[in-house]
Amino acid sequence: MPLRSFEDFTVGEIVEVGPLTVTADDIKSFAAEFDPQPMHLDEGAAQNAIVGGLFASGMHTVCLHMRLLVDGLLHDTASMGSPGVDEVRYLAPVRAGELTLCLEVVELRPSHSRPQWGLLKLRSHMVNADGTAVLRMASTLIVGRREAAR
Repeated sequence: MPLRSFEDFTVGEIVEVGPLTVTADDIKSFAAEFDPQPMHLDEGAAQNAIVGGLFASGMHTVCLHMRLLVDGLLHDTASMGSPGVDEVRYLAPVRAGELTLCLEVVELRPSHSRPQWGLLKLRSHMVNADGTAVLRMASTLIVGRREAAR
C-alpha cells in the first residue's frame, strides 16, 4: 500500500484514533525512569497531590499522544519529521484508563525551499474514557510530496 503523501490531505480533515489503554503500572514505570515524582509513583503519596490521586507525568501524556499519532496517522504517511510543536496544554490529569485522540488538519503549505516537502499543521486533542479532554496540542509535520517526485 503506498504511503499517504502531502497531496492526500485536506484542510478540515478529521482523524480519530484509539483507544489506547494506560495502566497504573504504565504510569509508575514511565515515572520511575523519566519523572520520579511521588504523585506519579505511589497512589498513597499521590492522594496528597493537587489533583488527588495517581496520574501520568506531562511528558508521559505527550508520549501517549505520540503513540496514538503514529498508530493512527504516521504509520502510513510519508512523514519526514517535524519542525516542532507550537502548543501543548495539559487540561486534566491522565489516570489509568482509555485514551482517544482526535486530529484535525488545519493548514497545508508546500515548502518553497524544499519542493519535495509539504508542511501539515495539526490541531489535536486527547480525551479519556469519560470524554474529558486531557491534552491539547498544535504541531506541524513535514510530509513528502508526490508532486515533487515527478
